[in-house]
Amino acid sequence: MMPLTLAEIGKENIIRRIGGKPEVKSHLANLGFVVGGTVTVVNTLSGNVIVSVKESRVAVSEEMAQKIMV
Repeated sequence: MMPLTLAEIGKENIIRRIGGKPEVKSHLANLGFVVGGTVTVVNTLSGNVIVSVKESRVAVSEEMAQKIMV
């Protein structure tokens, strides 16, 4: 398991765990980040990550991406 920030660009990953406070988990779930779901890193920009999740592209801060384990 590794944080989303270390995931390889273009490779599909399965979300294994989401850390953080309940509010953070709820916010990420609303964006489509759920355990067992797939996420693909599209690009990284200064630590921030652009990902493809549930047929949408979402920009996630480095801090949030560290809480998503793939």
